[in-house]
Amino acid sequence: MGKGGQGAQESQTREVKTYSWNEVKEHSSVQDKWLVIDGQVYNITSWARKHPGGNRVISHYAGQDATDAFRAFHNDLNAVKKYLKPLHLGSVNPEENQVRDLEQDFRNLRETAEKMGLFKPSYTFFFLHLAHCIAFEVLGYLVLRQFGTGWIPIILSLLCNATVQAQSGWLQHDFGHLSVFKKSKWDHFFHYLTIGFLKGASPDWWNHMHYQHHAKPNVMDKDPDMRVEALFVVGDTMPVKVAKSWKKSMPYNWQHHYFFVVGPPLLFPVYFQFMLFRHIFTRKLWLDFALVMLYFARFIYLYAPILGWSIIPFYLAMRCLESHWFTWVAQSNHVPMQVKVDEAEPWMKLQMHATCNVERSFFNDWFTGHLNFQIEHHLFPTMPRHNLYKIAPLVRSLCEKHGISYQVKSLYRAFADIIKTLRHSGELWYSTYQQFHSS
Repeated sequence: MGKGGQGAQESQTREVKTYSWNEVKEHSSVQDKWLVIDGQVYNITSWARKHPGGNRVISHYAGQDATDAFRAFHNDLNAVKKYLKPLHLGSVNPEENQVRDLEQDFRNLRETAEKMGLFKPSYTFFFLHLAHCIAFEVLGYLVLRQFGTGWIPIILSLLCNATVQAQSGWLQHDFGHLSVFKKSKWDHFFHYLTIGFLKGASPDWWNHMHYQHHAKPNVMDKDPDMRVEALFVVGDTMPVKVAKSWKKSMPYNWQHHYFFVVGPPLLFPVYFQFMLFRHIFTRKLWLDFALVMLYFARFIYLYAPILGWSIIPFYLAMRCLESHWFTWVAQSNHVPMQVKVDEAEPWMKLQMHATCNVERSFFNDWFTGHLNFQIEHHLFPTMPRHNLYKIAPLVRSLCEKHGISYQVKSLYRAFADIIKTLRHSGELWYSTYQQFHSS
């Protein structure tokens, strides 16, 4: 047989290799990881360590169907698929790989969004957003320089600087999700600029944490935002799990009270500062370190001559204000929702169970960085935020068709539900703890 015939025969042999879903699910350990995309099986065991989005985010789908997650995170599928070819093992048995109605409807919805041009960004929108961040930055400095360090100038400057940090946070979030430019290199560049130079944080640390959150929101042991057992228990599953253990723990039945002390005030000034430097030094991310140092050098150069040693409490106060802003907004969309172990749910169900929206208004859109459309953002993380409201009616319609809850709250209720949920989860922990450990 000629070489051409041998090649065709080998190709045919590779094409007929099929696997059952049970076989795929067996490969979900740290040392052995398979996943499925569009019915094709891939061995990502070695590749996971090289994955640009991080090892954990892709590993969270080991033994599962990652089709919709793969499409959600990548703008240029053709460019990414070339990396999949060497990892290809075969396909899932066609009889076991029937696409469910919800999954097909969601994929049709994504195609509709693409045809509507909802993944096309408005450069004017993002330019104006960056410009208004810079304007607040300049205003915060000029207030102190022109009017001195009295209480009123200090407070005004703090408010301006906290606004810069919060709004730059929403802007870096856009670049981090590759939702602004057609070429990802420009998103990466501006992501480094906004989160590094404007905010003094590590882009790699943000990617490492945030992409895991999007991949498996509110999933215990996978979403880093849900690894909070040291201080809080949330949902209905985590309190019971923690209570049944014999480990010493916090008085979670009081967590809805101490949240006001250790949650919003300390998240940025203490926890985030420690974690980002820990991430930088353990992974030797010297570019990230240089950007963070440039931020501090700029801050000290501008404010030390005016404030002297008072620059330290000024900085901490600014971070505390930013921390309140971020924490209340970020947690209002997730903490009141379902928190549970990974059940390998379809993409839309997974995201809908973990997210809710806040009513649309000019203030709410600005204050939350359009994350009041958290549902749509989680379903389509690369969609520019100024288009999220346009797809919302179609998402709601799809939810109604499949009997999925679509929650929209006022800003006040969204914030109040955080405390309500913490109280409920704390009481559940206490009753379970009493049941299992009372003598």
